Amino acid sequence: MALAIAAFALFSYFGSKQFNPVLQEDQYIGITPQQEIALGLQAAPEMAAEFGGLHPDQQAQAFLDEVCRGLIANSDAGDAEWPYECSLLVDDQTINAFALPGGQVFLTLGLYNELQTEGQLAGVLAHEIGHAVARHSAQQIAREQLTQGLTGAAVIAAYDPQNPNSMATSQIALVVGQLLTMRYSREHELEADRLGVRFMAQAGYDPRALIEVMRILAATGEQGPPEFFSTHPNPENRITAIEEAIAEEFPNGVPDGLIQ
Repeated sequence: MALAIAAFALFSYFGSKQFNPVLQEDQYIGITPQQEIALGLQAAPEMAAEFGGLHPDQQAQAFLDEVCRGLIANSDAGDAEWPYECSLLVDDQTINAFALPGGQVFLTLGLYNELQTEGQLAGVLAHEIGHAVARHSAQQIAREQLTQGLTGAAVIAAYDPQNPNSMATSQIALVVGQLLTMRYSREHELEADRLGVRFMAQAGYDPRALIEVMRILAATGEQGPPEFFSTHPNPENRITAIEEAIAEEFPNGVPDGLIQ
């Protein structure tokens, strides 16, 4: 039974390969684009409500829309053809931004108030748009389905009703599965940073503003768990990755005249 479960999980995962034209690479995707869009639209009201709902400040929202539309219209992000929407949330205590499947992007007022320039706002939005373009939610669904299948098979194979100690092996398998999933999430964050640099540069923004965003997050964040046990890389490590992405995007140095 354990072998059958593992074989089905592997077959389902490796049979879900799709080509991403923006990334120019194959991905293992757990749902279709239509399902992804529907999932994001369905989840958007509930997610917004968790942060106090949409902010009534029409001027701030209009500015957010302007930067969001500029990024999409002037970068490869527009080639993904997601129904992008960037929204400002009421919560002024939480410093956060996130993207739902299909291009629904949210930014809390707490983070918005910390940003000092248009370029920094563009950096946050470009990063979140990068998550949507790379279809990280759909990849995560496929990855979790694979992990659950394999860890479930390991639990069945390891557990012996006559030997209570075998439960420890089963629990270890589950923990390893969770760590694999979290590691995948950290890789997504770094890829979204690289895509954010790319989209910012294409839209005329200075990608170094994204480094300033990381410093803001580092200054406002509380002491968290070790990076290996966290779904997000440390801001210091992300800065290094962003600097490498900027050097790759601009091998001769960042030109003058970009929006900061």
